[in-house]
This record gives sequence, structure tokens and C-alpha cells, in this order.
Amino acid sequence: MVSPDDASRTLPDAATPDAATPDEPLTIGEMTRRTGVAASALHFYESLGLIASTRTPGNQRRYPRHMIRRVSLIAVAKRLGIPLSDVQSAFADVPLTETPTHDEWQRASRRWKRELEKRREGIERLERELTGCIGCGCLSMKACRLLNPDDALGSKGAGPQRLQGDPLAE
Repeated sequence: MVSPDDASRTLPDAATPDAATPDEPLTIGEMTRRTGVAASALHFYESLGLIASTRTPGNQRRYPRHMIRRVSLIAVAKRLGIPLSDVQSAFADVPLTETPTHDEWQRASRRWKRELEKRREGIERLERELTGCIGCGCLSMKACRLLNPDDALGSKGAGPQRLQGDPLAE
């Protein structure tokens, strides 16, 4: 029988999350549990260079704990419809092989914020155009005669020319 004094000296079980040290890498199962991202997605993100792992002698992946933040940001971006190529650009200067510093994350955050602001401006432009015509693609021949007389935008090419950011077309 273990006395109460002996029980207080018991070390935590190695399987409990509290037993892990900050430097101890995570298995793929632990990464999926912590991030909610499927193992197949982790493999895909790794193939794109968005995340990195090391291999054990038995060829099993191990992820540094700082990858949790990267994977979580990728998951949020995916949910918002942000292309992985944009995520790659945002993470370009954030190191994969060592824990990124606060300054490195701040630089990446500022760069990504600028990209998101451009995206938001495009969405707002689309929202404004939805109240009339779709920026001349064209849905209304009556409105088009007012907004795009003589189909002047047709010479610029196919598609919604006014929504593609050409200030002269607006």
C-alpha cells in the first residue's frame, strides 16, 4: 500500500500531457489530437514545406511542439478559404527547424495582415458591385448602358473587369 506521503512524490505517468517537456517532440497522433487536423493533411502540409518533422530510427514522424501554432494557423486559413500559397508566403521567414521568436511571428503576422487587408478590400468592392451589376460581366443590359456605355469594358477582356481592381474601369 502507498502512503499519502509516497503518493505525493509519485512522478506523473509518461502518457499524460503534463509529463511532456517543452522540448519533447509530438507523435503524429498527438499532433492530430492537439490541432484537430488529420494525419493525411499533416503529411500534405509537410510535402509543401509548411511544416516539418524529424524521423525516429523506426522512421516515425516527430513534430517539434512549435509546429502546433503553424498547423493551427493553417487550419484557420483553410477555414477562411485562404489559399495555401498565401500561407506559404506568410510563413516564408518563419523558421521550420527551430522555435520561431516573437519578432519572427510578428513580422509574419504583419505581412499576412497586409495580404488579408487586400483580400478584404476586394470583397468589399464585390459587395458594392452586387447592389448594381456584377461589375460588368454583365447581368443587366439596362444598367449596363448606364455603367458601361457601348460595352467599353468588353475591349479589356472577358470577365468582371470592374471587380478586378482597374481604377479606370470604375
